[in-house]
Amino acid sequence: MIIAIDGPSGAGKSTVAKLLSNKLNFEYIDTGAMYRALAYKAYINKIDIHEGNSDKISKMLNSTTVDYYDNNIYLDGQNVEGLIRDELISINASKISALAIVRNKMVDLQRKIAENKNVILDGRDIGTVVFPNADYKFFVTASEEVRAVRRYNQLIASNNNIIFENILADIKKRDEQDSSRKISPLRIADDAILIDTSDMILEEAVNKLVDIIGGPNVL
Repeated sequence: MIIAIDGPSGAGKSTVAKLLSNKLNFEYIDTGAMYRALAYKAYINKIDIHEGNSDKISKMLNSTTVDYYDNNIYLDGQNVEGLIRDELISINASKISALAIVRNKMVDLQRKIAENKNVILDGRDIGTVVFPNADYKFFVTASEEVRAVRRYNQLIASNNNIIFENILADIKKRDEQDSSRKISPLRIADDAILIDTSDMILEEAVNKLVDIIGGPNVL
């Protein structure tokens, strides 16, 4: 069974997907982290992310391995989970995910990872492009302000210099980039179920999805 969870940045879809995977005993694949890993590699190799740099990015892709298991992302065999979550990498992940050469490789890889498994995947285009025939499709969202507050609270614990207004501006910028890109823009699949978590704690959202799917005995 394949469960697709899409939604904008900061909506809590990754947390929802992880908690849901634990309840259903499904494998979880964080596809957004895969793009973040590529953005991180481009950053440390000083590769500017734009279509004019397609040759350099293509060369980087050909020498890159990305995998996801045990709730951690691995780049070229190294666990980079703790290196890919800042706002700069978030913005660059949106840029690199807009490139056709990158998306084609990642979509093929995501489909391969999910073969013959019960999986939950979250991202921007799981239900619309990667797995249009997924058994269940959800679009998890929240207001821009709520998403900014959640992101701020997440980051302030490790960095006292975080400014809320900057977080909100970054979220608005990411939304614009994701929804306006030519390749696989962020949108709600026609048959997706909308889950607005603005007034929910994430555990409530998870329980709502479990009720819809049918609970631990879904299989």
